[in-house]
Amino acid sequence: MSIKYKINEKYKNSFKDFTLDIKSYFKQNSQTIHKARNELKIIAHNDIDTVVKAFKVPNIVNQFAYAYIRGSKAKKSYENAMKLMTLNVNTPEPISYIEFYENALLQESFFTTLHQPHDFLIREPLYETDFKDRENIIRQFAKFTYELHQKDIFHKDYSAGNTLVIDKGNGIYEFSIVDINRMEFKKIDINIAMENFNKLWANEQTLTIIADEYAEISGYDKKECLDLIIKYDKELKEFVEKRRGIKAIFKGKKS
Repeated sequence: MSIKYKINEKYKNSFKDFTLDIKSYFKQNSQTIHKARNELKIIAHNDIDTVVKAFKVPNIVNQFAYAYIRGSKAKKSYENAMKLMTLNVNTPEPISYIEFYENALLQESFFTTLHQPHDFLIREPLYETDFKDRENIIRQFAKFTYELHQKDIFHKDYSAGNTLVIDKGNGIYEFSIVDINRMEFKKIDINIAMENFNKLWANEQTLTIIADEYAEISGYDKKECLDLIIKYDKELKEFVEKRRGIKAIFKGKKS
């Protein structure tokens, strides 16, 4: 077993032992805040609350790919977080990442950040029509996304669960993005911008608010923004439904 790791200079003294022994800390802690393909836990260390993300062991093809062709999800998360901080974009502050290898192939990997206190996820005002101050929050979220795009940031997993919202009071909201291992840094035109909202899985009324605010800020044509945002949303939903249908057919044949 071999390892590769990196620790934010700011935390090298206080988090080196924690990072190197991350598997033990993770196993002993029971404060899971999310568990699906990957698992996230809040773990306190040296009186600092952290969030540790344990990535699922990849399949054999990706074990090789992450080792020799492209960086692991943990490494990409760390590097993207560091870059976002240089661009003054809110994301939980990165502490470290570590990768564990066996027979020169990637096995387990972990990414650690500071815990980011927040009031809710953007999914709540997106989906709950009676959410307090809903339209204002959605419009500020559209503005935040425009600011990301102005900095050439394209979050490829820009879903409703991947933006934290902090209520600053007096109708002001702050946003922080998470799940950032899949990002691109590139020039963003109106098509790419409107496509970036399709993973929100929002309804047409909500998308209309987003398109209207984005157009207002950017100077893009409002009708074009609305047409594009609905087009890309519809295309993704149709693709997912079609894929589910195909999977259901194959599942039925196997059973």
